[in-house]
Amino acid sequence: VAEDLGLQLPALRERGVRVVSEDRTQYFVLHGQTGHLVTAERIDREQLCPLMEKCMLRCEVIVEEEM
Repeated sequence: VAEDLGLQLPALRERGVRVVSEDRTQYFVLHGQTGHLVTAERIDREQLCPLMEKCMLRCEVIVEEEM
């Protein structure tokens, strides 16, 4: 994520970068040492998208400080 935003790793913390899902559940977090996007908890597809063939989990990367 740091690379995609064009930031160095320390800038992720300084700018308050975080990942949020549509329903504000924290499914993903940014790993502090690597800047990689990782799952914060188990994601249950059947619970998120019951009876649906395709399932999408939308999320946004929020940067609190100006880019």
